[in-house]
Amino acid sequence: MSYRLVWRKAVNVVMLSLTGLCALTSLSVLFFILGYLIWKGGSHLSWSFLTHLPAPVGEEGGGMANAIVGSGKLLLIAALTGIPVGFLGGVYLAEFGGKTFSFLVRYTADLLNGVPSIVMGIFAYTIVVMPMGHFSALAGGLALGVMLIPIVVRSTEEFLRAVPITLREGALALGATKWRAVATVIVPAAFQGIATGMLLSLARVAGETAPLLFTSFSNQFWSSGFNQPTASLPVMIYTYAISPYDDWHRQAWAAGLLLLALVLMANVGARLLLSRRVATPR
Repeated sequence: MSYRLVWRKAVNVVMLSLTGLCALTSLSVLFFILGYLIWKGGSHLSWSFLTHLPAPVGEEGGGMANAIVGSGKLLLIAALTGIPVGFLGGVYLAEFGGKTFSFLVRYTADLLNGVPSIVMGIFAYTIVVMPMGHFSALAGGLALGVMLIPIVVRSTEEFLRAVPITLREGALALGATKWRAVATVIVPAAFQGIATGMLLSLARVAGETAPLLFTSFSNQFWSSGFNQPTASLPVMIYTYAISPYDDWHRQAWAAGLLLLALVLMANVGARLLLSRRVATPR
């Protein structure tokens, strides 16, 4: 009996040590990447970098203000096109879907979520860019919006299913129709979780480069409106990183640090929203 107890304690210590080591390794990788970005690009990250346009080829200095604004425009278009479709699709699957059709929708969303981003770029290039005859921010935003849809669908469905069934029964017992119960009771109860999924989905597509190379392309200047080629942080990082200029390499590291900081802020904000939802007493 004592031998079995000693064996169980030894196995528990070994497994606890292994899991702790794996957690420490994953955390160390994150801090290593962040620290390396700060070391390589932190010194070049300045106010002029955030507010100035790129310098001409061969000249040092300049910034990526157009790429920062361009990324914001692309994410705005992606949010306006992808989030409503994904949200309504998730509501249908969680509250109104049957068995066969819902299974097909979930399976399709999972397949779409696993499609390589470069394939999405080729698809958007064929459907949007070729008929329009030119690259544009609209094409890039639509490509990112299509990538948003499966993530928002699945996250919305999961958070709606986590709402207690007693809330549904109570709303229906008071005479509310199904749609009214969903709109006024179930969705507000899961709102923080749904918002968390939306923020995480935006952070997921914010660093995509391949779809933008085929759709929005890039631009060294300000682009007015949404119908012109538009610079974005991921594409500028790629362009500057493969260039032969040392100053562009430093700016690529600074842009990478900025992009990672924005993604981390979105993830932290999403986690804070979710933690508030969990901590709120029902």
